[in-house]
Amino acid sequence: MTTDGLFIARGEKDLYMLPKMANRHGMIAGATGTGKTVSLQVLAENFSRIGVPVFLADVKGDLAGVSRPGEPTPKIQERLNLLKLADFAFSGSPVTFWDIFGEQGHPVRTTVSDMGPLLFSRLLNLNEVQSGVLSLVFRVADDNGFLLLDFKDLRAMAQYAGEHADEFETEYGRVSTASIGAIQRGLLALEEQGGDRLFGEPSLNLDDLMQTDGRGRGVINILVADKLMLTPMLYATFLLWLLAELFEKLPEVGDPDKPKLVFFFDEAHLLFTDAPPALLQKIEQVVRLIRSKGVGIYFISQNPLDIPDITLTQLSNRIQHALRAFTPRDQKAVRAAAETFRQNPKINVETAIMELSVGEGLVSFLDEKGQPGFVERAFILPPTSRIGPISGEERQQIIRQSPVYGHYERTFDRDSAYEMLNERADQAARRQEQEQASRQRTFEIPVPRPQASYPQAPRRPVGRSRDTLLEAMAKSAARSVGSQFGRQILRGVLGSILGGGRR
Repeated sequence: MTTDGLFIARGEKDLYMLPKMANRHGMIAGATGTGKTVSLQVLAENFSRIGVPVFLADVKGDLAGVSRPGEPTPKIQERLNLLKLADFAFSGSPVTFWDIFGEQGHPVRTTVSDMGPLLFSRLLNLNEVQSGVLSLVFRVADDNGFLLLDFKDLRAMAQYAGEHADEFETEYGRVSTASIGAIQRGLLALEEQGGDRLFGEPSLNLDDLMQTDGRGRGVINILVADKLMLTPMLYATFLLWLLAELFEKLPEVGDPDKPKLVFFFDEAHLLFTDAPPALLQKIEQVVRLIRSKGVGIYFISQNPLDIPDITLTQLSNRIQHALRAFTPRDQKAVRAAAETFRQNPKINVETAIMELSVGEGLVSFLDEKGQPGFVERAFILPPTSRIGPISGEERQQIIRQSPVYGHYERTFDRDSAYEMLNERADQAARRQEQEQASRQRTFEIPVPRPQASYPQAPRRPVGRSRDTLLEAMAKSAARSVGSQFGRQILRGVLGSILGGGRR
């Protein structure tokens, strides 16, 4: 580094990025194999060298080498000779590894409440109606004091909302059982992919991402993402959550002399693909305003068309590597990339983009007045650190020596929605058992008294005269005879008696 800024590339002249303009965001674009990863590495170690912490995702597993000094390989030596870098010195940077799965870095987590319904809807790929129901679930949890911390809390809360849909309809609106089912299926699928490991405690402390070492160099935080990229929606949503958290929690700093943190978003197209309008508005807001918090965002993508225009206009520091124009869409991308630069009369940008060699790029940084510099064709400097991965032993040594080692490795599970709802269900079951027992005691049939060996005469209604002898005989006969034959005999007997009386 010189007083002019960060030495990034050399062409007809040396190209520097000014630290005080680094929080105006940027972009690294280019086809596969053209040098995007090395450019990212060069920027990251330059920021670290001036005391700026960095956060980046290692989607291919080859950025861990930034932690170790580089070596004068034939290709590196060839580039050093080409650029005439006589005073070039190899060195590594301080690194902290993070891993959602907790396998190749410190576990990184957040809580369900911090993620919020909007990002969770994106994570579960819910439609508008289902997203509304999920927002209702979060609202019910908040209003009833149910903490949503880990994955099982959200599943229990969704089940509770579905089971008590009729109770909530008046206050919150209709709870569709079909939407609850879609949410539960989405949660189950995410859990099978390992996404449930992202949620729990202790959650990530943002201060741990903004550390410097004993020599004043910014720590480069590397998110191990080669496995995470198998679930690209989880990858994009997690990084967007992290940006949103930085935006919400960091104080305003205006235009600092250098950024407080630089954030590299690799495979940036995943952030915007099929994103609903509400989410795109959130991204636009974060990108536009987070620079006042001292955070610079750098998107890495193959094609500038992957990034919406309203976001692309916020990316002022640019490195454009080669693009290939094999299809009409490719040709459109080349023209679009060329038009985003401040034109240099000496360079036909549209033609140059297709002629760039590996490690060569079209570069434009902001000047001291905040205006884009003329685009220059130049070679990106080789990194001072190792290009490529490191061994497992080297990684574990870095992890064990980290200041945060041991803190995130130990988890704890507070009483939250899952435990509270289970306790409520247990109490309801106990109350129901008690009520059933009380009803049984109240309506219990008394044990009959022992009966006499002889039949007791039925009590006669008050005010009724005694039966005549003739009536008593008739009733006795009717009670003792049940068949048709018996009734015929009865009629014969009565007829003879009554008839005889008339004669």
